[in-house]
Amino acid sequence: MSAVVSALRTGRSTPKREPVWLSPEMVCERVPGLTVEILSDRRKKGLRPDWRKPSQKTVIYEQSEIDDWVESTRHVGRAS
Repeated sequence: MSAVVSALRTGRSTPKREPVWLSPEMVCERVPGLTVEILSDRRKKGLRPDWRKPSQKTVIYEQSEIDDWVESTRHVGRAS
């Protein structure tokens, strides 16, 4: 019987992916039915999705966080 030997992992972690930044308009194109006004209202109420404000007039969202947020709203139907 022969043993299978695999290499040990090194201390290096997988490379971190660069974030993809989206404007509110781009988020609305990605999520059907979402509007810039709805996003603005959600920011004012402190609701998800998370956002960043790198300058006084700029609001951006990270694409993977938008995807995670949408996935968190998933509802599973139940058969009758």
